[in-house]
Amino acid sequence: MKKFRKVLDGLTTSSPGGTIGSPSCGSAAGTPTAAPTPKEIDIQETLVSENFQLCKTVRHGFPYQPTALAFDPVQKILAIGSRSGGVRILGRPGVDCYCQHESGAAVLQLQFLINEGALVTACADDTLHLWNLRQRRPAVLHSLKFNRERITFCHLPFQSKWLYVGTERGNTHIVNIESFILSGYVIMWNKAIELATKTHPGPVVHLSDSPKDEGKLLIGFESGTIVQWDLRVKKADFRIYYDEAIHSVSWHHEGKQFMCSHSDGSLTLWNLRNTTKPFQVTFPHGKIQKDGRKESCKPILKVEYKTSRNSEPFVIFSGGLSYDKAGRRPTLTIMHGKAITVLEMDYPIVEFMALCETPYNNEVQEPYAVVVLLEKDLIVVDLTQSNFPVFENPYPMDIHESPVTCTAYFAECPPDIIPILYSIGAKHKKTGYSQKEWPISGGTWTLGSHTYPEIIITGHADGSIKFWDASAITLQMLYKLKTSKVFEKPKPGEGRAADLVEDDPFAIQMVSWCPKSRIFCVVGISAHIILYRFSKYDANTQIVSLEVRLPCESEDVISPSENENNPSLSEPGSHSPHHQHPASPSSGTPEGVKDSIPHLKVKDRTVRVPPGYQAELVIQLLWTDGEPPQQITSLDINSAYGLLAFGNCNGLAVVDYLQKTVLLCMSTLDLYGAADPYQRLTRSPRRNRQSTSEFCMRGLSNFYSDSKKRIRTSYQSLTELSDNQQSVDMERSKSPTSDHVNGHCTSPTSQPCSAGKPRVPMGPEGPRLTRRGPGRPPFRKAQSAACMEISLPVSHTEESRENSFSRSRSSSVSSIDRDTKEAITTLQLGESFGRKGDALPTPCLWVGTSLGVVLLIPMSIPTDQEERMEEPVTIGPSGTVMMLKGSVLRFAFLDCMGALIQSPYEVWRDPNAPEDPDRPRRRKLVNFSPSSSQDTCGEGHLAVVCSERQAKVFLMPSQSCLFVHNITESSFVLRADVVSVCNSVCLACFCANGHVMTLSLPSLRPLIDVNYLPLTDMRIARTFCFTNGGQALYLSSPTEIQRITYSQEMCDNLQEMLGELFTPIETPEAQNRGFLKGFFGGNTHTFDREELFGEAAAGKASRSLAQHIPGQVGVEGMKVAASGVVGDLARARIALDERGQRLGELEDRTAMMMTSAETFSKHAHELMLKCKDKKWYQF
Repeated sequence: MKKFRKVLDGLTTSSPGGTIGSPSCGSAAGTPTAAPTPKEIDIQETLVSENFQLCKTVRHGFPYQPTALAFDPVQKILAIGSRSGGVRILGRPGVDCYCQHESGAAVLQLQFLINEGALVTACADDTLHLWNLRQRRPAVLHSLKFNRERITFCHLPFQSKWLYVGTERGNTHIVNIESFILSGYVIMWNKAIELATKTHPGPVVHLSDSPKDEGKLLIGFESGTIVQWDLRVKKADFRIYYDEAIHSVSWHHEGKQFMCSHSDGSLTLWNLRNTTKPFQVTFPHGKIQKDGRKESCKPILKVEYKTSRNSEPFVIFSGGLSYDKAGRRPTLTIMHGKAITVLEMDYPIVEFMALCETPYNNEVQEPYAVVVLLEKDLIVVDLTQSNFPVFENPYPMDIHESPVTCTAYFAECPPDIIPILYSIGAKHKKTGYSQKEWPISGGTWTLGSHTYPEIIITGHADGSIKFWDASAITLQMLYKLKTSKVFEKPKPGEGRAADLVEDDPFAIQMVSWCPKSRIFCVVGISAHIILYRFSKYDANTQIVSLEVRLPCESEDVISPSENENNPSLSEPGSHSPHHQHPASPSSGTPEGVKDSIPHLKVKDRTVRVPPGYQAELVIQLLWTDGEPPQQITSLDINSAYGLLAFGNCNGLAVVDYLQKTVLLCMSTLDLYGAADPYQRLTRSPRRNRQSTSEFCMRGLSNFYSDSKKRIRTSYQSLTELSDNQQSVDMERSKSPTSDHVNGHCTSPTSQPCSAGKPRVPMGPEGPRLTRRGPGRPPFRKAQSAACMEISLPVSHTEESRENSFSRSRSSSVSSIDRDTKEAITTLQLGESFGRKGDALPTPCLWVGTSLGVVLLIPMSIPTDQEERMEEPVTIGPSGTVMMLKGSVLRFAFLDCMGALIQSPYEVWRDPNAPEDPDRPRRRKLVNFSPSSSQDTCGEGHLAVVCSERQAKVFLMPSQSCLFVHNITESSFVLRADVVSVCNSVCLACFCANGHVMTLSLPSLRPLIDVNYLPLTDMRIARTFCFTNGGQALYLSSPTEIQRITYSQEMCDNLQEMLGELFTPIETPEAQNRGFLKGFFGGNTHTFDREELFGEAAAGKASRSLAQHIPGQVGVEGMKVAASGVVGDLARARIALDERGQRLGELEDRTAMMMTSAETFSKHAHELMLKCKDKKWYQF
């Protein structure tokens, strides 16, 4: 605990010695006032460093760039490997675990130790890993690194502890799973093939033991050679040399036949009685042409041959289509008897696997489903029904259905909002799924006690919005909203928008949502804003459209004649215009008629809208003098006030969405009035408007022209920069206050309005920056990263281009070019003190800019409901200015007891509910006034302001700076939020260098600083967001959301919240094969692998061939118990647990052996009695 006291007697802004920090903390305008100030602020801070710990909680979404698939048929859990070295293990809903190989090497193959709670992974760096799944957070127990050979294929027989490993050289090695040591038994390629063969057979592409005899190993080589190797006598039983390359092999369960898939699109069936030629050759998709030849087909990459008791066997394969049909989608073919079913897939097939009832390969397989892993989806097909329907996927695998462009995270939501959204969204769910339960049902998961309603919102490139239920570390889609339905469908090649954003004109830039009032606001990339209200009823509605021209330059004052014709565009400086809903804009000049158009056309007819979020108002920025509008960089909405404020690099606009009027539309410079803190240079002569136009739309047009194909094909819309990005010397980009917003510079020392124009030098060492190409990163989260310039060194590789941050800065702020674009970077509507002399709080708009300036704009809003709908809201900039280093990112307000003051809101009421004549509907407002809880400490409140470099706490209304903390000097803050943790509040920050830090409030004392992500890329920077309860999230890949916590309490409770991957299940007993089958089919139970592969018989493998790497101890608490007595005790307990587990397994095996011995003795005695009196000729 830390208790601090600030004595503020006689503290005024005229005495700079009374503030902490620089003299610029105080107001730059106004005179000292006698406003009431607390004589003493007494806040007891409860947060300490021990309350914080950073760790990952859970990952949602589809594994990015999947490579491998495995299934445990007894435990019924599924594993998916990825190119980045990740492994996702899935069971029943709630059982979802993510593991990551430290090397980051791609996962080539996965093999479950069936019903053992372990998984073997083979990676592209030629390393095998054994993962322990008997804990909630799996860990690597052993690793084996091959030094001289490349791993190509692995096979682990059921209930065996010896893993067969095929290599690129054609050799087969054998690894002991328990010790992870290589056996001395090796099947060399030159021994496997005939000595007369002159060519190398190629890499091993298949290994499997014969269902008929476990002592026979089938080895498939890429060239088409197949060898059955007798492990006991160490020689080949037979060799097959086929002309076509082999991709996969699959046995019939009786072990008398096997099927191969080939590169020419054929399937060959081989009988062991005659291996000189295939028993059957089929081209499933190859038709005979007119000239009698077969048409050429694509390779069949994998085939599975599965038998069924009551029907014909299933032959399932991927690929094999003919080449002549261009543009056909990837297919999975199911051949069942004479019926052939071709299932077309949306994405290429990575891997598929038939799910069977039995884990034994020598029993009738009875397949009941097929898991198909696609590049961007996971599908499970029901084989038990003739039409092969798919199962409804319970996992959130469609986050990336359209590329994610922004995220928002809301914890501690009203408890009724999730059921309502779910009931609305459930009406629009797809149908036609299989009626059976999801077959991947392993593991256990229970709803923990530490859960509360959480919602994640994702915005997408196609203009869709998805609401997700994120409670209890799960993720389930609640409701989907399509913002494109508000607009008319753009015709190809029509209008300006077609040239600029023809692919994704509706892409979402940011969202603003109030869960209590259910008001929802969306900002799109075409400089448009859509306001939605929630209703449980469908309705016929007319969408109101407002068109706003934010002034590009301060002298662009609209003349009275223009304003008469276009009443929606108020004159800059006019604060309370009286006008109604504007008609379509027109201007007095021919140029105005040509240019005053929005990007998109709103539907002007009455439309039928379903229950859910219904559009009420659309605001669009207009072209001006041939220049497209700048993208919107900040937004705030307040349901109690009925106001919506937004800004971009040109200025600020405030809209009254109740009266559908524009209240304020001013350039940023005009907001200052006489209180401008900068001495601006005289304006240079106006440059060519065309160059300005080209530059101003850089983020929209050039992003799309360069990157629209990559959005569709690579799904990296948030990671890749424009191809035309120009390099900038990082050593020149170190100064603190210059800035760029999406390609248009908002630096106080630069001239942005002309593309390719160098910056004005600031003194002899002033850096110069030349922008030659568009260089616009795609979508941005304006509140956290709107003012970010991505500068990349010339020598960096493509990978470092995606993972580098730097700033273009200038240290001088004494004078500013008049032409500077100063962006509005954050806005906050709430109750505050707009002027120093105010005795009572009033509605205010806090404005933060890219130059680190904070402006206060007080407002007068009628309180009576009738007056509010008729009387205008008056707005008047007060001249109040505060300064910080770097772009302003976040505002928050605390009362004098240190509690967070919530923004006022209107209680939700259904706009389409039937009218009750006895109870007329009235607006019910909830107001959290700063003075409501200040009985003991007087009037006033604390304002927390965070910028990219600095955080400050101001006392209002005196505007005195109480505390200041320089967050970072070498980097800059991307995202900052004031959040509640452990019944208190703190400031959470995420920096461009990957650091996550928290500061206490109001003293701004550092609590935690963790280097979490050393290389932060653009996608993470633009999607990272904090929320209450010590949680945060970001888009870890284009298809996955990673949730993390920085709360010690949640880290402690995480074990309870996660699902169990392993559940003790009896291994199903093998079927009794019968005396005759056992006698004539060979006795498989006499095969002892230990006798063949053990060190006593096979010797030791060469030490240089592979290196054993012991894994980390597989228990979560070992981080804490790293040293000292606690560590020793933890290690001893782990050793005891492992020893107890081994003893238990030994006891089980002993019991099984005793039972087997008793059974054998009984059968032998019965046989003796039966044969005792028989003569020799009777046998």
